[in-house]
Amino acid sequence: MRRDIALLCGVACWLSACSPHGPAQMASPAPSPVHRGRGPWLHITGTGTARQPVRWTMRQRNNQKEYDLIAHSYESSGAQGTSVATFFQVHVTFYGKNGARLAADASQAIVDEAQNTITLADAVRARTATGMMLRCDRLRYDRSTQRVHGEGHVIITDGHGMRATGNSVDTDITLTNARMQ
Repeated sequence: MRRDIALLCGVACWLSACSPHGPAQMASPAPSPVHRGRGPWLHITGTGTARQPVRWTMRQRNNQKEYDLIAHSYESSGAQGTSVATFFQVHVTFYGKNGARLAADASQAIVDEAQNTITLADAVRARTATGMMLRCDRLRYDRSTQRVHGEGHVIITDGHGMRATGNSVDTDITLTNARMQ
C-alpha cells in the first residue's frame, strides 16, 4: 500500500511538472539580443578605487588623444564595435585637433560605439582652459565631428561676466563657436 501511494505521488509530481501551462510565477526567458558586432555578446562590470580609478582613453589614428575618461565604476554590454558602456561618477577631458581641451564632470557617461558618441548626464559641468563654463542636464559629444550638444537648463559663462542661457546648445569644444536655442 505504501509503495502504491509513493508511486502515485511520484506520477502526480511528474505530471504536474509536465503541465503545458507551467507554474504561473515562471516567466518565459527573454529573447537573445540580436547584435551585428563582431564576436560574442559580453557584459562586463568594474569598480576602481580612489588611488586607481577606472580609466578609458581613446586615441585617434595618429595616436593623438581624443578623450580621457576617469570614473568610479562602469558597466558594458555588447559585442565588439557595438557595445554600450556606462561609467559612473565621471571626469572626461576632450582633446581638439588644435590643442583645445574641454574638461567635464557628470554623474554618468554613456559611450556608444555604434553611434560614435559619448553622452554625459545628470548635472553636467564643463570648463575650457580659457575659463569658459557650460552647465546643462545632458551633454552629447559626437566623436566624428568633435562637437558637443547640450540639452536642458543650458548656461554658458565666461570670465568676463558674459552669461547665456537656453534649452540647447551646439558648439565646438572651445565653447566659442556656439548656437544656442
